[in-house]
Amino acid sequence: MKTNMEDIDKLIKETLSQEEIKFYESLEEQNMFNQVFGLFTGKNKWILILMNVMTLVFFGLFLYCVVQFFEANETKALLKWGIGSIVFLLGVSMLKVFAWMQMDKNTILREMKRLELQMSSLLGKL
Repeated sequence: MKTNMEDIDKLIKETLSQEEIKFYESLEEQNMFNQVFGLFTGKNKWILILMNVMTLVFFGLFLYCVVQFFEANETKALLKWGIGSIVFLLGVSMLKVFAWMQMDKNTILREMKRLELQMSSLLGKL
């Protein structure tokens, strides 16, 4: 399978111009760190920066609630700090799920661009 993919890539690169080859190579599969840092590029980088700041705030509040939970002596205080810690931990989780969904979206868009480029180069060759 590997040689088959390499042959297809070689065939596609033969039909592309130099500029298109550079663009095609920029669409290669990224590792996890490149995907994470790729979130902070493009039109929506401000919202992802804001969401990461809010994740840090929620995590800090979660830690505060956990510390207060273990220091509380009354049942009412235990419930209050326990529910607070659960709410903030759920907030952190939801923000992280959103970031992972954005990484997945970027990966899918990159693959769609690769397919479009492959189709256009193969149609140009025909």
